[in-house]
Amino acid sequence: MRLFPALLGVLVAPSAYVTMRNLRFSNAFSILAAVLIIFENGLVCQSRLILLDSFLIFFTALTAMYYSSFTTYQEEYVIVLIVCRTLRPTMTVSVKWVGLFVIALIGLSTIQNLWKLLGDTRNSIMTLSKHFLARVLCLIIVPVAIYMILFQVHFTVLSRAGSGSGFMSPEFQSTLKGNEIADTLKDVAYGSKVYLRHHATNGGYLHSHKSTYPTGSKQQQITLYPFRDENSAFIILPPLQYVNETMIVTTVTEFQRVKHGDIVRLEHGPTGKRLHSHDHKAPVSDNDNHFEASGYGAPGFTGDTNDHWRVEILDYKPEKPHLEAIYTKFRLIHQNQGCSLFSHAVKLPEWGFGQQEVTCAKNGKKTLGTWLIEYNDHPSAPADAVKVNYKRPSFLKKFLEIHRRMWSINAGLTSSHPYDSRPSAWPILRRGISFWTSKKEGGQIYLIGNPLVWGAATVSILVYVIFEIISAILIKRGFTFTTTGSLARASQGGWFLFLGWALHYLPFFLMKRQLFLHHYFPALYFSVLLFCSMADVVTQRLRPTGQSLVALGIAVVAIWVFLEFSPLTYGLNMSKDHCLRIKWRSTWDWDCNRIKGAPQPQPVVQPGNDQQEEAPEDPAAST
Repeated sequence: MRLFPALLGVLVAPSAYVTMRNLRFSNAFSILAAVLIIFENGLVCQSRLILLDSFLIFFTALTAMYYSSFTTYQEEYVIVLIVCRTLRPTMTVSVKWVGLFVIALIGLSTIQNLWKLLGDTRNSIMTLSKHFLARVLCLIIVPVAIYMILFQVHFTVLSRAGSGSGFMSPEFQSTLKGNEIADTLKDVAYGSKVYLRHHATNGGYLHSHKSTYPTGSKQQQITLYPFRDENSAFIILPPLQYVNETMIVTTVTEFQRVKHGDIVRLEHGPTGKRLHSHDHKAPVSDNDNHFEASGYGAPGFTGDTNDHWRVEILDYKPEKPHLEAIYTKFRLIHQNQGCSLFSHAVKLPEWGFGQQEVTCAKNGKKTLGTWLIEYNDHPSAPADAVKVNYKRPSFLKKFLEIHRRMWSINAGLTSSHPYDSRPSAWPILRRGISFWTSKKEGGQIYLIGNPLVWGAATVSILVYVIFEIISAILIKRGFTFTTTGSLARASQGGWFLFLGWALHYLPFFLMKRQLFLHHYFPALYFSVLLFCSMADVVTQRLRPTGQSLVALGIAVVAIWVFLEFSPLTYGLNMSKDHCLRIKWRSTWDWDCNRIKGAPQPQPVVQPGNDQQEEAPEDPAAST
């Protein structure tokens, strides 16, 4: 499991070298780019573990390499390079959606390439049309097809129900082997045993247990639970009736179907409590619109009208008035309060076992008060009763649903984390991430970059921006010094690397979810290459030997810094002095206090004796 991520991490270095050579930078600084990638502590640490980021960075680097090859050799190997350039971004976005940034990079670069071809008057309209159609085919149609094929493989391989199935809709779950959704009776009647699923949030089934609310009425909790068990079983009962001013239970002796507008009671199967609401506020959503939904009742107590709920079928049609399992979506309106049985993505505290809150809400969103019956059984059902199940969704519906779920889950990761950080802190390497700490010794794995590499990469971004500003001003004044030579290479190759950095970094400022240092790694890759390209231009007046010496000097210092921080990268033991020595910033929060120095034998000097003896060994040291 760890071998493949490590292998991909290794292959990033030669990709960096080839990219630099394709962009026409010197051999010395192309080698330096590969060396800086090899000895970047953060990239090494990430590649050694079973994490997705090494896959992402590898395919990002490979995409940049093939694009640079395409721009350099497109006349000689146009078909091969377009095909390769097509596959790489597709694989990148298949790892993580951050790969969309590299697709944006290639897309903008392709637009610039087409604009350049358009300006070449030697190209006919037919030639330009072929170039355009080839890029539409290879950069839009083929990548989308490959991406969707990968999900078809995903659906085929992961075909069994598991702990993550609850995130998906019941229709999606019905396509999984081992799912709990069996065919069920279509017609719902009084006396039916049912399982009610909340439609909007995929939070699960209406649920109850013997635990009570710690506040409010202190009656039995009503919650939403993602897995179906016996505590989610409810019996549909007819309403109570007054006879001679006495409340009595109505007895139904035949198979009487429930229809739109009927008043029902829902009795919890295991505990006998009835679904109930009153004017107590909800336990978590404590406002004027949310009332407590509880389980209420006792042996010998018939209950009261606060147990009454009116069935309101959505999209009701007079010709189809009856409640049906699976197909009918409905609301339960409390007869006295006028509120609807409601749930939303709010979790109860520890006393509610982290289950989803259920309330009776006034003016709540209709979609959040929508329910359906997923399981229906009745002891008096006819032998030939019709059974139903969910309609199996098509591949396209499953594809779209899983993407909606991925988007909503990622967007929901907004809670704080001990090691999260914001994008403004990444280029200056303000803090890292603690991955592992030994319980017995002082070893720890802490994700932190090589400070020399990060500092040089960040400075190169500033230098490039200043270079382009000055270049734009001078061109406006009539100077055209960037058309040939090393400055042309810096301008042409540098813009691609700078754009790669910007597209992989700046969008994170718009995200409100949890973010971590490793989200900067793709942007770091482009900025390291940009640093080497800037260094190549600055040292252009030196002979190749001089450039090689400069590159060697930078590499030696980078390797030395890498070795200094390597105990954190590999989880090796180090002395407390070493730990404190490499803590260059106060915001770097790995723990040096856990490291205890080994006790050293101390010499014992006997009075009147010039000879020193070693202290006897502490017997406790051997235990």
